[in-house]
Amino acid sequence: MAQAPSSERTPRPRAGVDRRSADEDAARKSARLDLFKFVPFRLNRLAAEVSSALAAEYQARYGLDIPEWRVLATLGFRNDACSAQYIAHCTRTHKSTISRAVTALMKRQMVERVENADDRREFRLRLTRKGATLYEELIPRLLRREQEILSCLSAQERKNLALLLGKIEDSLKLVRDSEQADAKEAY
Repeated sequence: MAQAPSSERTPRPRAGVDRRSADEDAARKSARLDLFKFVPFRLNRLAAEVSSALAAEYQARYGLDIPEWRVLATLGFRNDACSAQYIAHCTRTHKSTISRAVTALMKRQMVERVENADDRREFRLRLTRKGATLYEELIPRLLRREQEILSCLSAQERKNLALLLGKIEDSLKLVRDSEQADAKEAY
């Protein structure tokens, strides 16, 4: 029987070679990342959007940027002065960004430095009367805005969301309340 010319022959796969490339192609296709289903991307996008929505409340009216608000918010819920490092740790904001925000807020007389009684080389931060007044004025506005953002969820869904976020925060060993933050600052 005569063989067909080589151009008409169907090549026979070599053992294992074509199988491997087919498996690699399938793996590559299945390894594609759909960002809209990727939880870190979704959380980051939500955080940016919510942060921007809240920033609208304090930027236009009070001229605060997001890092300045983070400093005010952290100092506002505390009873005692704290370090800039504490603020950076709680807010997960780079310390240089917090430092610039503190400087800007000090120029506006909303934050002041006080000497640390335990270590006179270190200064701690606290709100001035002007800063505390601004904080108290902003809280109801921000809480109202938070409620608007979460209004798409039922009361049970809000509880579930808080529970789920807490579990993720715990798994990442994030500080979840002022007692935990205070304990970490003591070290």
